[in-house]
Amino acid sequence: MAAETLSALRSLMASHSPPLHALVVPSEDYHQSEYVSARDKRRAFVSGFTGSAGLALITKEEALLWTDGRYFLQAEQQLSAQWKLMRLAEDPPVDIWMADNLPKDAAIGVDPWCISIDTAQRWERAFAKKQQKLVQTTKNLVDEVWSTRPQEEINAAVVQPLKFAGRSVTDKLKDLRKKLVQEHARGIIFTALDEVAWLYNIRGKDVAYCPVVHAFAIVTSNFAFIYVDKRKVSNEVKTHLEENGIKIKEYTEVSLDAALLATDELDYVSTAKGSLAEVTKESENLPSETNKIVNGRHQTGEKSSNLIWADPGSCCYALYSKLNPDTVHLQQSPLALPKALKNPVELDGLRKAHIRDGAAVVQYLVWLDKKMQDIYGASGYFLEENTVKKEKHLQSLKLTEVTVSDKLEEFRASKEHFRGLSFPTISSVGPNAAIIHYSPEAETCAELDPDKIYLFDSGAQYLDGTTDITRTVHFGRPSDHEKACYTAVLKGHIALGNAIFPNGTNGHSLDILARIPLWKYGLDYRHGTGHGIGSYLNVHEGPHLISFRTRNVPLQSSMTVTDEPGYYEDGAFGIRLENVLVINKADTNYNFGDKGYLSFEHITWAPYQTKLIDLNLLNPEEKKWLNSYHSKCRDILAPYLDEAESAWLKKATEPVIV
Repeated sequence: MAAETLSALRSLMASHSPPLHALVVPSEDYHQSEYVSARDKRRAFVSGFTGSAGLALITKEEALLWTDGRYFLQAEQQLSAQWKLMRLAEDPPVDIWMADNLPKDAAIGVDPWCISIDTAQRWERAFAKKQQKLVQTTKNLVDEVWSTRPQEEINAAVVQPLKFAGRSVTDKLKDLRKKLVQEHARGIIFTALDEVAWLYNIRGKDVAYCPVVHAFAIVTSNFAFIYVDKRKVSNEVKTHLEENGIKIKEYTEVSLDAALLATDELDYVSTAKGSLAEVTKESENLPSETNKIVNGRHQTGEKSSNLIWADPGSCCYALYSKLNPDTVHLQQSPLALPKALKNPVELDGLRKAHIRDGAAVVQYLVWLDKKMQDIYGASGYFLEENTVKKEKHLQSLKLTEVTVSDKLEEFRASKEHFRGLSFPTISSVGPNAAIIHYSPEAETCAELDPDKIYLFDSGAQYLDGTTDITRTVHFGRPSDHEKACYTAVLKGHIALGNAIFPNGTNGHSLDILARIPLWKYGLDYRHGTGHGIGSYLNVHEGPHLISFRTRNVPLQSSMTVTDEPGYYEDGAFGIRLENVLVINKADTNYNFGDKGYLSFEHITWAPYQTKLIDLNLLNPEEKKWLNSYHSKCRDILAPYLDEAESAWLKKATEPVIV
């Protein structure tokens, strides 16, 4: 199938006008999403690689797939012989590779809806030295050859109630328009799905694991628009949007309206009941706020505002191409930071969601511990004896990576406000745990093994919050090496979570804290240490992060961020520990430079497996922290557990000797 697909695409490339020397197939959809709907998984279709991050490049003779360190092992396993794996940070980036390896005057095709402004412009700069050109295809060529492409699903949008959202649409639009004035912009285009959902307090089911609606938004000084398939808009949502002054337009109208926005006619036309020519006669009767539009142009006091704001990292190149580049304000979305700064209602909801989620994880561990002993003769969560093999008739009850992850979802589904998983559960045993973003499949997944490490990274969507937690466990006798690695990861996890730092510090500066215990042994990991998390939105949320990758966004009070160091030994095992943290103001004895200081608050609750810890490697302060955290786990989760589960948790959180 891979060879046939490549052949069909190369035929379309040759017949294209102009003929294409290469075709880029990104992972992203029209909204630059990390997770996309089934019908938008074009890169997965052409390459066979199913990881969430990657880019495919097809030339006349080659097929290459770029991805990052989280997916190297997965890509090696999934790519066919026709494909070559390109490792980010090790091999040349795709734009440099194209500039160096494609001929002079080469035409490189891409669907402009699936590439951001920033990426397109970076590529164009790289291509300039050999007069190569980026060609915007009028159709997505992958769609032309994808005969089994899934049909679009019509999923109803819903209102996110104020009791969970914490802020009204009116307040959000008011703050947004203040920022437009500050930046001398008369309008802004939003394409990121979580930003549209957050701004308008709506949610949906258009993308698995992400409660978002396929929609665009345009906001001007006077109007707000949403572009969405109207079949998804219930009467409740319609009333909600209209009461907040939001005009509902069809999803496909965004392209035309972007062009109208560029010529400053969008507000003008939107005010009219009839044709553009009839608007002038009615302009005298418009409300005072709308009367700022005079002769089709915005007037905003002494200084004219003529810029159109677009986030170069999320706005697609197709919509940018409708604008006048001289009047586009390319800057990060003004919603990115407000969305990341959780309001008190959102923080309260996130804390509550994580408590229920922690109870589900503990219930899962209790269940799994018993099953591993009953079916496999494992020593279990607490003991370190060798496995006693059970009779063959019990082996028919075998546990697999998929069946146990399904059970974890069952426990979560029983909790209040559950609305699904927040990402595909990473349920991985032994060598599979070394694949950082491993996604088990029922047909090919591994059976659980009591003599190997088991890692599960999982999360859920609740109406009041999004969760993400990772724990690593062993139901047999872990080796001294596995214990040492687990303990190094735990030490880094504790060090980061206990950090106190001044305002203005970015996550890049803190990333080292989680790595130092691993570096001591010459170990490391190929992923970032922390990401923001949404409030019943995307599980990965910016603009901040904690990572070796530089991003100069200071961490601020009321942000959420994960703490998830790890270690992965190819072909053997993987270890990761992850909690969600809330950033709070720190109470310090002093305040050098009047900066103010910040600290982290753990809101994830589930035990660390003491059996996997080499207590000789923990210092007294780390042991005290572990005992304190475990004590809180017992107290916080007790009301959600039955007697047997509480007894198990009590044993799992017994204090270690300091």
